[in-house]
Amino acid sequence: MSHNHEHHQHNHENHEDHQEHDHHNHHEHMVQDFKKRLYISIAITIPILLLSPMIQSFLGVDWRFTYDQYILFGLSTFIFFYGGWPFLTGGIDELKEKNPGMMTLIGLAIVVAYVYSSLTVFGLEGRNFFWELATLIDIMLLGHWIEMRSIMGASNALEELVKLMPNTAHRLNENNQAEEVSVSELKINDHVLVKPGEKIPVDGLILDGHTSVDESMLTGESVPIEKQQNDEVIGGSINKEGSLTIKVQKTGNDSYLSQVVDLVKEAQASKSKAQDFTDRAAKWLFYIAIAAGIITLVIWLSLGYSFDVALERMVTVMVITCPHALGLASPLVVAVSTALSAKQGLLIRNRVNFENARQIDTVVFDKTGTLTKGEFGVTDIIPNETSEEEILQLAASVEQKSEHPIAEGIVHAAEEREITLKNIENFSSSTGEGIEGQVDGQTIKVVSPKYVQENSINFDQDSFNQLSDQGKTVVFVLLDQQLMGMIALADIIKDEAKEAVKLLKDAGIQPVMLTGDHQKVANWVSKQIGIDEVHAEVLPDHKANHIKEIQSKKQRVAMTGDGINDAPALATADLGIAIGAGTDVAMETADVVLVQSNPKDVVSLIDLSKKTYRKMVQNLWWASGYNIIAIPLAAGVLAPIGVVLSPAVGAMLMSLSTVIVAINAKLLKA
Repeated sequence: MSHNHEHHQHNHENHEDHQEHDHHNHHEHMVQDFKKRLYISIAITIPILLLSPMIQSFLGVDWRFTYDQYILFGLSTFIFFYGGWPFLTGGIDELKEKNPGMMTLIGLAIVVAYVYSSLTVFGLEGRNFFWELATLIDIMLLGHWIEMRSIMGASNALEELVKLMPNTAHRLNENNQAEEVSVSELKINDHVLVKPGEKIPVDGLILDGHTSVDESMLTGESVPIEKQQNDEVIGGSINKEGSLTIKVQKTGNDSYLSQVVDLVKEAQASKSKAQDFTDRAAKWLFYIAIAAGIITLVIWLSLGYSFDVALERMVTVMVITCPHALGLASPLVVAVSTALSAKQGLLIRNRVNFENARQIDTVVFDKTGTLTKGEFGVTDIIPNETSEEEILQLAASVEQKSEHPIAEGIVHAAEEREITLKNIENFSSSTGEGIEGQVDGQTIKVVSPKYVQENSINFDQDSFNQLSDQGKTVVFVLLDQQLMGMIALADIIKDEAKEAVKLLKDAGIQPVMLTGDHQKVANWVSKQIGIDEVHAEVLPDHKANHIKEIQSKKQRVAMTGDGINDAPALATADLGIAIGAGTDVAMETADVVLVQSNPKDVVSLIDLSKKTYRKMVQNLWWASGYNIIAIPLAAGVLAPIGVVLSPAVGAMLMSLSTVIVAINAKLLKA
């Protein structure tokens, strides 16, 4: 029975994985589909161009032969249905939603061009627009393909979050023997063994053992937290040094990580589906095209012209209204700005939110790993009748044997000062108190304030209080129970953080710090880098609420963070910026990823967004601007003085605006 249950469970997990995998592949498949349609359509366009009477007269050649127009019709029918299919179906979807946009505009132009041209092949008086139809479809496919490639990405945040959870756990049976089981089989009140260095599989309560647990990715707390009996632990955090027996308290959907997953899902779903700039332009052009077409037909007929002449005018107007350039106006700028940003180490994942970054007026920073390096460094050494060098040498000599982050900080400080370390014998460590070892027959200890107080060792209380008030971690160095001095450590502030804050303030953008760390630590860091507004000791699930609070004051908020605990806030903010050295989850939830983990890049990002937007507006004017001239001319406004815009000249104008748009996009500079 249990075997069947396991088998069923395994299948269920596989099915879920499969669904996620399918979702990921769907976007990839769409990009490939557009590419294939584009290449095949271009290949078919070449014979269409060569067979088109208008192109032949343009080139001054005559390659006409019997039934050539039927071949032209056949090739154009293929390209209309094969290359035009995404636009036809997209247009129908937009019309169903009563929201015509780019797809409807393209759909209208290609349907009008195709139907009218087909009628001319089968007897209607007039010239065909097959070559217009083919080139319009090619350019629109190219535009959409460039666009999709540069956006590339339904978010995989949720897959990444789930990956953080270990798949297996060591469950203890009635005889206290550990057996490896799938995490999904754990039930409430099961006892689980967690070895040093392993991820804690579920939320639970420690029954036995003491250790330090690294929760920084989950809660943003920079210091590993000492845990002992009756303390709670979170699934997904890392057990650093001791062995633990824990009692399972929450499984599956109730666990902390699952709740974070739900928050991310919620925030992503509630993100505004900001309509693209181009779509708004396309919507207006769609209405203009229909109105201009009908008005043109009515006027030409009322002036006494034959139906086929009036119809040709109407079709010319409607085909011209769908500018090739409009399809490329945004995608080209996007492709250039995506390439530029990638060179600068900014990876854009959500284009709409990146474009809106120009309106950001508040930037919220997470502290650990964003403004600080997320690693301990020595900030102060207070000697007691000895030198700083000697204290550091004694402490680092003992600490070199330890894995603790404080130990790494002290050893690193000694290396920076090029201090030679001594050989240690009889090294031992006791969690929560400190470590000790022997050098040349003398005992060196590096201990916590608790140890010093319990052993009634005198120390400089004022200095200690001052350092503690700054949120620094203080350790004491003893030589044969004599106090040699104190070493204070803190999370090291990134050099660029101060500059980034200054640049934001200069640009009129307000920097805010939001952290799960202690108020004292946060105050000390904010003072160092010049941030005035600080929210400390914020629980991970409350970070998103803080963002909403700022947004409720009509502020547009960018959130910069690196941990899982930041994921819901990143998804809630108007612009989520992940620091590249952070977790995959934060990166997958964010709209932009800063590869170099440099807070100054936030400033570059907002700047690039402003420049990109400016280029887009220029391009849309170029793309649509020619319509302002071409539509009245195509409609025959100047016909009384003998100026009628032939479809060939209309096509020339169209090509010219496309070239201008392409060159202008290329001129975008970071």
